[in-house]
Amino acid sequence: MATKKKPAINSRYNKSQIIAEISDATELSRGQVKMVVEELSVLIERHIKKKSCREFVLPGIFKITTKEKPAQKAKKGVPNPFRPGETMDIAAKPKSTQVKVRALKKLKEFAAS
Repeated sequence: MATKKKPAINSRYNKSQIIAEISDATELSRGQVKMVVEELSVLIERHIKKKSCREFVLPGIFKITTKEKPAQKAKKGVPNPFRPGETMDIAAKPKSTQVKVRALKKLKEFAAS
């Protein structure tokens, strides 16, 4: 299926504009496209939540990964990097999950052209 190259979009689309654009291009109803977008969101959630593989890839476009950051203990009497000679206390930080989205080859090519 060869598609004609379309012009660049000058303003950011909201969700309904994205659904309308895909609907017009694919001849699917807006309701069907909306269901696909919502199911993609659920699929991503199922991949990255706890007790899952913690990774989702949309081939060629992007890769979402999660990483557990361990808890950090509080520290007292640490040298202050902004005021030499003074010390400061650093509060404890709880365990957290970091989410990273990495652009893959096709997405980088889109941005370059």
